[in-house]
Parts: sequence; C-alpha cells; structure tokens
Amino acid sequence: MNTKLASQVGVTALVAALGAPAFAGPTYENSSGGTFRYYGQFNPSFQSFDDGADDFSALVDNANSNSRIGFWLEQPFGENTLRFNFETAFGLRSSDGVDQNGRPQNISWDRTRIRKVDIQYATPRYGTFSFGQGSMASDGLAESDLSGTGVIQTSAIADSAGGFLFRSSTGTLSSVSIGSAFRSLDGGRLGRVRYDTPEFSGFTVSASYGEEILRSNSDREAYDIAVRYTNDDLGDFTINGALGAVWNENGPGTKTRDIVASFAALHEPTGVSFAVAAGDRDTGGDYGFAKLGYTTNFLSVGATSFAVDYYDGSDMVTSGDNAESWGVAAVQNFDNLNLETYVAYRDYSYSDTSATSYQDSSSIMAGARWKF
Repeated sequence: MNTKLASQVGVTALVAALGAPAFAGPTYENSSGGTFRYYGQFNPSFQSFDDGADDFSALVDNANSNSRIGFWLEQPFGENTLRFNFETAFGLRSSDGVDQNGRPQNISWDRTRIRKVDIQYATPRYGTFSFGQGSMASDGLAESDLSGTGVIQTSAIADSAGGFLFRSSTGTLSSVSIGSAFRSLDGGRLGRVRYDTPEFSGFTVSASYGEEILRSNSDREAYDIAVRYTNDDLGDFTINGALGAVWNENGPGTKTRDIVASFAALHEPTGVSFAVAAGDRDTGGDYGFAKLGYTTNFLSVGATSFAVDYYDGSDMVTSGDNAESWGVAAVQNFDNLNLETYVAYRDYSYSDTSATSYQDSSSIMAGARWKF
C-alpha cells in the first residue's frame, strides 16, 4: 500500500469513528401493547481496486451491509403477534456497482431499493407466516459467521467490488466481472409467501415461494427450503449452521437448482472462530469457502476482531474456469457509539480454458457502520 493510499484509508476510518453520534431509535407503545420502533444504519466506505494495470478509488456504500432505514409495527393478540416491517436502502452508490468504465451517481433511488414490505403473523405453537417483499427461506444460507467481521468479510466475495472486470495480460478489459466469477449462490429477497416452524431444540425449518415484483420485465420465480440450527449453550462453544436448496426460474429454459450450506463455531474463552460454506448449482458452478477469526478486547471501547478467509470456485462463468480469492479483515467496535470501524484487503485470481490470461486483482475497503 503506498503512502497516499494508506493516508486516505486512515483518515476515512478516523473521521467515521469520531464523527458519528451516539443515538438509538425509541420504541413507542400503545395502550393495548402494540409497539412502533424505527431503525437504520449508515455504512460509508473508501474503496480502492487494482486490476493489475490501473487503480480506481471511490467513496461507496458497503454492499456487505448497505445503508438503510426501516420500522417495525407489532401488535399482540393473546399469545400471537401481528407484525409489519418496512425497510429500504438509501440508494447510495454501492461498492458492488462501480467498475473501470465509470461510477454510478452518488444517490440513485428507485423501487428496487426497497428491501422489505413484509407482514408476519407469529405464533408460538404453529410458527410464523410471512407475506410480501422480504427474505426468502434461503436468504443468508451461505453466511453463518461468528467472527465479528461480517460487516466487511463474508462468503459473498462480490459485495466489496463485484462490478469490476478482470484485465487480460494484454491490458484489455475482459467481460468477466468479479461478481460473475465469485458467487455464493445465497438466496435473496422477493415478493413471497414464507413459513417458519417454531424452534425445536435449536432447529428451525423454513420454506417459501416468491416472484420478482420490483424489477420491470423480470420473470424470475423461486421456491426454496432451509434448515437452520443455533446453539449458544454447548459448553465453551457457540455454533450455528444452515442448509437449504433453492429452485430458480428466470423464464422458459432457465431453471437452476442450488444447494447451499454453511457452519460456524466460536470458542468463547479464546475468541477463536471458524466458518465454512459451500454451494453447488446443477447446471454448473460450485465453490468452497473457509474463514478463521479471532476476537479479543484490546480496547475498553469494544471488541476487536480479525479474520482471514479463502474462496475457491469453478465453472461459475464458463465450464472449466476457476476463481480463487483470499482476504484479511479487522473490525473495531465502539459500543457506546453503536459503531464498527473496519479495514479489509482482498486478492482475486481467475482462469479459464480460453487462450486469454487474466491478471490478478485486489481491493481495499475501509469505513464504518453506524447503527441507530
């Protein structure tokens, strides 16, 4: 890292850490026990990408956990609860939307930025029924993580710089993007109906059917099923895991089936954690991901977390291709400010069966997430 870049990274993190106020949205309650609360977060970041020939820098919104605002309305009916959740991203320039050919506008909001318009009916006996725009059952399947670095480092490799293109050894830009080569096959959000069972000994089973309702001219449909497990009372260990399958159809002849799984464990006395994830697509494409983390309390202001990871995927763009990435990250919490500052470095390499040779790329992200 050159001196100028190091200075920019340091200043960005320092300004974010010192400039964010401490604030939390209150909860309002009516006479019958109903509540209203709002929430949100800002997650600005400095992004630098090196494609082997040129460097590109920008201020972006961290797509690993983008800036957003939302609210919850909840009304109990006996032992059951009716909930409504609205959530939207602010539409700030996203870290996965920048490339060598230009930057999107600083702010660009349209209806595709809406994350949730979700009605839920939760019952302790029969589970939770959800209707509307929101998470499919498979959303988050690949992201079991107890490292404390999820704000900047997950199996979703493309979130940090997914729009950038690999450059060939001749210096020309290829058509292969970071986002197309490094996929987690994780589920997403659609207009859907979803059911979650009650928790049984740490296990929850979920299923959903959804359609794309926010993007014009999209025929995407999906249905999925997932099993999740969490146990924070396993001696010195906390573990969680997820396994599921999702069937996607984007029009006639474009059906795919993805199987995704992840697992994470934390040894609480030492702060050492590890996580693994894997995915497979029946029409081609599979990957494995591993992560080792360490959390400690160097500072009284909050926990400090470090992690290193490795991703290996194949057949994601064309048959016979290979994509590899490794990354390191550090996150510092400031508990009284509801703030996390972070810095991360990632290296990318790609090869395929064509005569083209691709240069390695790398990215740096440094920023802060403030929650309210």
